[in-house]
Amino acid sequence: MLSLLTDHPLICALILILVDLGLWRLISSRGSGWKLLVRVVIFTLFSILLFNEGLNPMETAPWADNVPLHLAATGLQIGWWLFGARTLTVLIGAAMMQRVGHTGRLLQDLLGAVIFLIAVIAALAYVLDLPVKGVLATSGALAIIVGLALQSTLSDVFSGIVLNTTKPYQLDDWISIDGTEGRVTDIDWRATRLQTSQGSMAVIPNSLAAKAKIINFSRPSNMFGVSVSVQVSPHSRPNTVLEALERAVQGCRFLLDDPAPSVAMKNATSTGVEYEIGGFVASMSEKRSVRNQLFDLAYRHLQACGVNLLSSVEPLVPADLSRPRALLESSPIFSTLREEEKDTFSQNMTLQTFRAGEVILEAGQVSDHLLIIESGVLSVTLLRHGTPFESGRMGPGEVIGEAGILSDSALPATFSAKTYCTLYRIEKAYLKPCLDARHDISDAMKALLDFRLLKAKSLTQEMPVVVTKKGFLHWLRHHV
Repeated sequence: MLSLLTDHPLICALILILVDLGLWRLISSRGSGWKLLVRVVIFTLFSILLFNEGLNPMETAPWADNVPLHLAATGLQIGWWLFGARTLTVLIGAAMMQRVGHTGRLLQDLLGAVIFLIAVIAALAYVLDLPVKGVLATSGALAIIVGLALQSTLSDVFSGIVLNTTKPYQLDDWISIDGTEGRVTDIDWRATRLQTSQGSMAVIPNSLAAKAKIINFSRPSNMFGVSVSVQVSPHSRPNTVLEALERAVQGCRFLLDDPAPSVAMKNATSTGVEYEIGGFVASMSEKRSVRNQLFDLAYRHLQACGVNLLSSVEPLVPADLSRPRALLESSPIFSTLREEEKDTFSQNMTLQTFRAGEVILEAGQVSDHLLIIESGVLSVTLLRHGTPFESGRMGPGEVIGEAGILSDSALPATFSAKTYCTLYRIEKAYLKPCLDARHDISDAMKALLDFRLLKAKSLTQEMPVVVTKKGFLHWLRHHV
C-alpha cells in the first residue's frame, strides 16, 4: 500500500482532497480554529505534492501522450486553483469574523464569489490554455442577459452590500423598518429577517430596507427608551401631578440614572391634560415590564395625592372619605374588611412622616406596629457578603412590619425613605385580635411575609461563577 502511494503521488493528492473534505465535516463548529489549521496544512501538502511531481498550475498538464494521466493531472491542477480559492475564502472569513462579526457574512460571500471567479478564469487560462478574452466577452453578454432577468434580485443583493457596509443595524439589534419592529436574526443576500415581539418572522427585502426609514432601538448600546402617558382632569393642579409622577419615576429602580428620566406636561385641552414619563432602561427585554410598572406607580402616586386618571366614569370611592379610610379601601390586604370595620380601623391609624434618607425600619428590628405607605417612595436594602445593595422600592398602599406582627420576627432588610414619605401606623395590640378573627387578612399577610423572605434569600445567596470557554483562536491571539 505504501509503495503504491509513493509510486503514484497523484493518488496521494486525491486522497488529501478527500481527507480535507472528511475532516471539515467531522470537526465540529466549536473547533473552528482547528478546522482552519487542518485546511491550511492539507493545502500546503497538496501543493508540495503537485510541484514535486512537476505539475505547475500555471502551465498545462504534461503527459499529453498518456490521455488518462493527462486528464488526471489536469483535474488536479484545476482542483488546486479551486482548493486554493476555498482556503483563501475561509481565511478571509475567519479574519472578518474576528473584526466585524456575523454582520460581515454578506461581504464575505461576495469576496468568496470574486475569488472563485478569479480562480476559475485562471484555471481556464493557465491549465486549459483557453482564450480568456473570448470567454470573458461571452460571459459578459450572458451576465447582461441574466442581470436584466434578475434585476429585482440584484437590487436586493447590492442593497444588502450597502447595508452591511454602512451598518445601520447588526445582528441582535432591535430595529423598526417602516413600522415593522423586531430583533434582527439574519441578514443574507436578499433580505433582512426580523423576529417580532409576537414571535413571528418578518422578511424585509434589502432593497426596501435600504430606502426605508430605519429606527435602531439598540443604538447607543445598553440604552433603550421607554415612555408612559397619562391623562388627568384639567382641574387638577399641575404641580401636584408633576410631583406625584416624579415620585413614580423614583419608585422604578430599573430606569437608568444617566440619561436621567423626565416628567413633563405633553398636551392640554379643555377635557384633560396629558403628562408623559420618559426614561431609559439597560435592555430591550425590560421595556415592557418597566412600562407596566411605571403606569402602575403613576396610578398609585396620583391616587395618593387625590388625583384620578381621566375617565368617562366617576370613581366608585366616595370623595368625602378620610385619607386613612381611602387608604384602607385601596389596600389589597385590608380591602376585604367590612365598611364598619374599615371605619374603626381608620380611627386607630396614626400618621407618621419621614424625610428623605431617614431609616424607617432597621434590618433585624422586630416591629411592634404595622406601617401602611400613604405617599412617597421607600428603598429596601439588603446585605450580600457584608455589602449593602438596593433590592427594591415600595410605594403607596404597601405595608411593612408584618413580620413582627405575625411571628415576633424581623426581616433582614432595612427600609428607608427615598423621598419625603407619609405612613399610617397601626399598633400590634390593636391589630393582633383582628388577625385572629379574620383569617383571610392573616393569610394575606403571611403570604406577603413568605414572599419577602424567599426573595431576600434568593437575592443574598452567592451566585455561581460562569466559566467562559476559550477556543484555539483566542489562545493564538494571546500567545503569538
